[in-house]
Amino acid sequence: MTGASRSRDPGGNDPRGGVAPRSLRVSNLAHLVTRQGRRLAARPALIWGARQWSWGEFDARVSAMAAALVSRYGVIKGDRILVQSVNCNQMFEAMFACFRIGAVYVPTNYRQTPDEVAYLARASGATGIICHASFPHHAQACLSGDNPPAFAIAIGTAPFGEDYDALVEAHLGQSVPNAPVERDDPCWFFFTSGTTGRPKAAVLTHGQMAFVATNHLCDLMPDTNHRDVSLVVAPLSHGAGVHQLAQVAAGATTVLLPSERFDPVEVWGLVERYRVSNMFTVPTIVKRLVEHPSVDAFDHASLRYVIYAGAPMYRADQKKAMEKLAGRLVQYFGLGEVTGNITVLPPYDHVDDGEGARIGTCGFERTGIEISIQDEAGNELPPKTDGEICVTGPAVFAGYYDNPEANAKAFRNGWFRTGDLGHMDEAGYLFITGRASDMYISGGSNIYPREIEEKILAHPAISEACVVGVPDSDWGEVGIAVLVADPARSVSETEIRAFLEPAIARYKMPKRFHFVDEMPKSAYGKITKALVRDTLARSGLLGAPASA
Repeated sequence: MTGASRSRDPGGNDPRGGVAPRSLRVSNLAHLVTRQGRRLAARPALIWGARQWSWGEFDARVSAMAAALVSRYGVIKGDRILVQSVNCNQMFEAMFACFRIGAVYVPTNYRQTPDEVAYLARASGATGIICHASFPHHAQACLSGDNPPAFAIAIGTAPFGEDYDALVEAHLGQSVPNAPVERDDPCWFFFTSGTTGRPKAAVLTHGQMAFVATNHLCDLMPDTNHRDVSLVVAPLSHGAGVHQLAQVAAGATTVLLPSERFDPVEVWGLVERYRVSNMFTVPTIVKRLVEHPSVDAFDHASLRYVIYAGAPMYRADQKKAMEKLAGRLVQYFGLGEVTGNITVLPPYDHVDDGEGARIGTCGFERTGIEISIQDEAGNELPPKTDGEICVTGPAVFAGYYDNPEANAKAFRNGWFRTGDLGHMDEAGYLFITGRASDMYISGGSNIYPREIEEKILAHPAISEACVVGVPDSDWGEVGIAVLVADPARSVSETEIRAFLEPAIARYKMPKRFHFVDEMPKSAYGKITKALVRDTLARSGLLGAPASA
């Protein structure tokens, strides 16, 4: 994406006031680690189980991996490095190692299937992969086929690449300077999806992410500093990774859960043990944390900010959370393309149903961000009028990688079109009322029905399929697949589920399969989500969400 060119006014005056253009160079994001390594060398940077790394050690390990990438594999500025891993110290280090040499960090959702991750490797043009040893099939899928990545590094002992920690040990002590970067140099490919379900790489840049880290500290968790401790309870590949970037900027200590399994007792135990002051999560996790008896068994008075985003939160769940975490809840609304940086609902706006309550809002504009509610023609609409939520500001991404068609659709007159529908009240609080796409959010993960529908339709006994998201008290939303089977063949829900299991990630699996004799269609012969929802409502399925 390129910015609008500057122009002179009719009188011939330079709008810059005669100031000469300057370089667009900005600080490399890895400098955040460099300065903490200098200033806070002995203080803890990262804690994971029984292991702990100081800022000095963390900085040295980042440099060691950066040196390995350059000297061992010839990685240069602009190369993309795909990372498939559960949360671990190596994944966190790899992000800054990529930044340090000017390479692009390409994290995946570790719950995706091998074929899905292989597509991301191809779509990003990955030069190499760093893959956790527990995902050998993912590595194999990435390294096979046309134009595979040139190398693989394994986190742990694995047959597909050199050992990450052995490489770090071999290169410890090698000082690697932070590569010079400009504001719009890419640093992170944040994979998202459109209405087709095909993943697209949102290009995040060094200048953009520096603003986002600063804005997170300004608007979400003011006064966060090196005495704070942040607990990670979500995958570092997405929103949690952005949140932890802000923690590094502040010099705060990051604590990872000891295992992949989410356990409320373990979470509250870590909060008490390390005096955790902030955490980022999604509404379903907040719900599980405050409803578990352990919330009252451990001291969590140290918590100052419990930040949640990624999906709508039921009002009943929000009120329960306010009972247990009064004055500490922070909500925000954002997309991967805007790095979660659109609105904020701070603790003082989390109030009960009395005076001052704005029930259903996701907050007001973040500092430096502007929202416009627009109609189909791009005209701004008045307060309390529904339209498409559009946004502009330094947190908006540079565009989709190698996808001019998607970029043309996503931007209009300098505004990024989110695809979400909503309105603002007179005070500037945003209310989301729907989605322009058919996407739904389950447990904080975006689910795109068309991708699932295409996989279902590969079954020889299915003639038509439609997947819709419906409200669910546990997951926010879950999917119901409405299917029309070939009358000449017999097929069951169990068979369809078994057919899909190797084809899609587990979190994308519909929770219920509903068979109908005929799919409802519009006058133009199209299957519409609205008509399918009407069918489900008549069957009583919308009023009885399917929880697994």
